[in-house]
Amino acid sequence: MHLQNRLEEYAKIIIKKGVNIQKDQKLVIRCPIETAFFGEICAKTAYEEGAREVEILWNDEKLTRLNYHYMSEENLSKVSKALQTQYEEYRHDNIALLSLVGQDPALLKEIDASKIKSASKARSIALKNFNEDMMSDQHQWCVAGVAVKSWAKHLFPNLDDEEALDALWDQILTTSRVDEHTLENWEKHLNRLNSLADKLNRYQFDRLEYKNSLGTEISIGLPENHIWSAADSKTPKGIPFVPNIPTEEVFTLPHRDRVNGVVYSTKPFNYGGNIIRDFKLRFEDGKVVEFDAKEGRDILAKLIDTDEGSKRLGEVALVPYDSPISNTNLLFYNTLYDENASCHLAIGKAYPTCLEGFESQSNEELLQRGANDSLVHEDFMVGSEDLSIVGITKDRRKITIFKDGNFDKDFSE
Repeated sequence: MHLQNRLEEYAKIIIKKGVNIQKDQKLVIRCPIETAFFGEICAKTAYEEGAREVEILWNDEKLTRLNYHYMSEENLSKVSKALQTQYEEYRHDNIALLSLVGQDPALLKEIDASKIKSASKARSIALKNFNEDMMSDQHQWCVAGVAVKSWAKHLFPNLDDEEALDALWDQILTTSRVDEHTLENWEKHLNRLNSLADKLNRYQFDRLEYKNSLGTEISIGLPENHIWSAADSKTPKGIPFVPNIPTEEVFTLPHRDRVNGVVYSTKPFNYGGNIIRDFKLRFEDGKVVEFDAKEGRDILAKLIDTDEGSKRLGEVALVPYDSPISNTNLLFYNTLYDENASCHLAIGKAYPTCLEGFESQSNEELLQRGANDSLVHEDFMVGSEDLSIVGITKDRRKITIFKDGNFDKDFSE
């Protein structure tokens, strides 16, 4: 397929399967200004599917870098009333949200970690209600990748600009299963992931035990009546959508107080335009009590210190080592892709949708059941070629879920 045709197919799967735009619904797109052409393809596709309005919020990574470089920490920490009002209007307008992501992995490499922490925390506080709505699936939302020059050159430094962009677009489209049978590919893929989630739900494991040769040895307790979810979600009105394109994960939430042991990262972690590499976290009773990193330790420290919940885990996700993104043998330096190439955990807020009956419970009640709360939710990769994961049932049976980095054959059949 010609690139233009593939991009149009990509837009269709994002709009039809990803956000699953409904007739007379408003779509809000967050898009890098460099990829305006693709934002416009998505907008056209949404209108053809019946959207009543499409609004695009442009972001410019060069301006972002300038702002962080020149603005004071105090001014970076101010969130305008206009922005808060705008997102409150989105909450009450039943919007669907599409976030097109792509930026320089080292965008804020030279920026003071305190500035990044303060700005991120201020925005998270200001938009807390909106973000909670999204994490509890009150609206359809989808995150999908787009190729920008700075990211492409980071991945393919030996190619010229146009060749690097083409190479990155090819990776984005291939890992998103875009070809002549895109919709059929996605139906089969979602069915397989859902069948794995169903099997995990039937076991209702008390805890998971992880081990690999890097030194990871950690026990992750799971709350009573937890739910394993796969790629597709549903709003309270029953509208299905796919939050991540691409996606390879089956995930649930850990019990915020029942994580013990040490875990080592297996891929670099891009947080706020900074790379954190080769780090470890040690937990006692759910809380990080020790950490270190060969690169980006200060950034990791600021993340962990965001609030009480950022010292605990909010997600546990299973992704085979032998999967399309992993098999590219590329480090994307972008969480959307790297988390779908590896088993991962998340620091911070849990998805409340992973607990039965979450709809009728307050944040405090969910906290008491073990669902972590925080202003942040940041995924980091822990999967490896030799990772083993054993599920311990409530009657103390041991079930091998992962062996040598992949779902155990007996488990996945």
